Amino acid sequence: MRRRSSMDINRAIRVAVDTGNVVLGTKQAIKNIKHGEGQLVIVADNCAKDVKEDIFYYTKLSETPVYTHQATSIELGAICGKPFPVSALLVLEPGNSAILNVNNEE
Repeated sequence: MRRRSSMDINRAIRVAVDTGNVVLGTKQAIKNIKHGEGQLVIVADNCAKDVKEDIFYYTKLSETPVYTHQATSIELGAICGKPFPVSALLVLEPGNSAILNVNNEE
């Protein structure tokens, strides 16, 4: 398997945000994970430690895959096309994106 470049991942995130159903923000992501919703969680590299621990705990319970992106929250916000930092996002529906394959290719 070929390793996905960060540009491929960034593009997949952007396409998922534009064409799919994505929840932005740690509070909303955790809330939806607790309800068993979502197919993939993407966490920024600089996400707060306690928040990251909560996300990993709840994703383990709900068996939702997690991908830690090498970008900061500001960069992840820019990738999503938002003018604010995004520490975590939850993909509910990928739309036309191949974002769900990100976790499989690592």
